[in-house]
Amino acid sequence: MRTTQMAKAHEVERKWYIIDAAGKPLGRVATEVARLLRGKHKPIFTPHVDTGDHVIVINAEKAVLTGNKLQQKKYYRHSGYPGGLKSIGYDVLMRQKPELAMYQAVKGMLPHNRLGRSILKKLRVYRDDKHTQEAQRPEMWSF
Repeated sequence: MRTTQMAKAHEVERKWYIIDAAGKPLGRVATEVARLLRGKHKPIFTPHVDTGDHVIVINAEKAVLTGNKLQQKKYYRHSGYPGGLKSIGYDVLMRQKPELAMYQAVKGMLPHNRLGRSILKKLRVYRDDKHTQEAQRPEMWSF
């Protein structure tokens, strides 16, 4: 009788990957990053266990938004107080904080629970092509 093998958190071997976002659509990069963080590219994927790898996104400021999203899309946050809704256009956000735009796009594609929060800690986003994880010897991931 065969049984399904479930991965255990301490048995997972984690790698480091670099994704270059230059010239690629923000959402396409975010879906690939979320897939790698979650571990869906591995044959040992288990939905309730963090089986993913560490991901470094470089050149976040060179990611593009298709259509009219750059002018029409807005990023919202709320302070928690009445009348505390703040909004900023993506044209300003991509100019000032492109790392936040990529981070929020990936965050929205992960589970909204404690597993998703722990998975998100393995993401590093950088504005340009300089990063501080050379010691981990990351591999380039192309898609």
